Amino acid sequence: MILANAFCLFFFLDETLRSLASPSSLQGPELHGWRPPVDCVRANELCAAESNCSSRYRTLRQCLAGRDRNTMLANRECQAALEVLQESPLYDCRCKRGMKKELQCLQIYWSIHLGLTEGEEFYEASPYEPVTSRLSDIFRLASIFSGTGADPVVSAKSNHCLDAAKACNLNDNCKKLRSSYISICNREISPTERCNRRKCHKALRQFFDRVPSEYTYRMLFCSCQDQACAERRRQTILPSCSYEDKEKPNCLDLRSLCRTDHLCRSRLADFHANCRASYRTLTSCPADNYQACLGSYAGMIGFDMTPNYVDSSPTGIVVSPWCSCRGSGNMEEECEKFLRDFTENPCLRNAIQAFGNGTDVNVSPKNPLLPATQAPRVEKTPSLPDDLSDSTSLGTSIITTCTSVQEQGLKANNSKELSMCFTELTTNIIPGSNKVIKPNSGPSRARPSAALTAFPFLLLKWAL
Repeated sequence: MILANAFCLFFFLDETLRSLASPSSLQGPELHGWRPPVDCVRANELCAAESNCSSRYRTLRQCLAGRDRNTMLANRECQAALEVLQESPLYDCRCKRGMKKELQCLQIYWSIHLGLTEGEEFYEASPYEPVTSRLSDIFRLASIFSGTGADPVVSAKSNHCLDAAKACNLNDNCKKLRSSYISICNREISPTERCNRRKCHKALRQFFDRVPSEYTYRMLFCSCQDQACAERRRQTILPSCSYEDKEKPNCLDLRSLCRTDHLCRSRLADFHANCRASYRTLTSCPADNYQACLGSYAGMIGFDMTPNYVDSSPTGIVVSPWCSCRGSGNMEEECEKFLRDFTENPCLRNAIQAFGNGTDVNVSPKNPLLPATQAPRVEKTPSLPDDLSDSTSLGTSIITTCTSVQEQGLKANNSKELSMCFTELTTNIIPGSNKVIKPNSGPSRARPSAALTAFPFLLLKWAL
């Protein structure tokens, strides 16, 4: 009898431990097991095929479309719709940057997640799939072309941003799209209107979305030894049209304007997710992933929130959107915090410096990196031939007209931007959850300890 009782007790405890260790209990009772995310377009199709999900989704869209959004969302029917949709594939869906239906995907994502937040949060979860790839090969390519570690005299004579532009011209797709945005962004509309900024932004987005990063990153993040090179780097996006304006708007106003557009809002959220300074990592980047940060930064170019280098300093890398915190009132502290995510961001600065130096992240504990605030160590690599280098003199490096403009027969103005504009022609981070937690749902349970697992065997031994 004692043996039978002991066996029953052992069986009961074994089943209990199995349930505690199961994925469903680790995820909480509201999740019926872990679901791999699908893109939001596909998730919307799955929801439309299920009557309860589709009806609740329509209800939520009506709630979000109400004049007083917060009052509508406080409605019991709206809350019920949210609770149902959190159990659907729509809640976990994500988008891929550059996918065929990217805008539609992002619209579906925000239609769900805007209902889960109370007003505008300072940081929002990225709607894009986490970037798990690294840039090792491209970093090595950048190192070869930058000539890091070569003879200082030869290296100082090289203009790596000029070399990057020449490399772009050797690729038909890169040359075509670069020539297109240079032409559009330099086309003067009237004496009072320098260019069509909307078309310029669109052409820039096409360039950075459709040209491989091995070309675009080298132009945008090239390392510089002198002011001529740094000015070329600053002029990569033709700031007189795509970046600068007559007056600088308030940064919080610019952020609010960006968040009215699903695409701009998504790129800004992605930047914060992948470039927000993390002091728990060796590089100050989330998950030590430079690729994710650089890709997110490049993804914002071509929107109202477009960032750029603030000056022509060859080594002092400071980037910012075109805005200031003047007139912030009682929101000045929040505005300064937002602006510092660009101007004083060690993750972004380290990522740009590492790419320019051709030094990818090595997170192996056997070879720890230097502190994140220091410049990454560079390795010796061959320098480029002299015939691909640029002069160190600012005067001789400035070209009077762009070849791309001349080839198309366009009128060239005498602005500094045009004279510099180049003669040669997607953390591993899982976004934070905003899921409404039910009162009876506690934190995820940890894996049972070894002592608890061994307990049934001790009982069985005692019974015998």
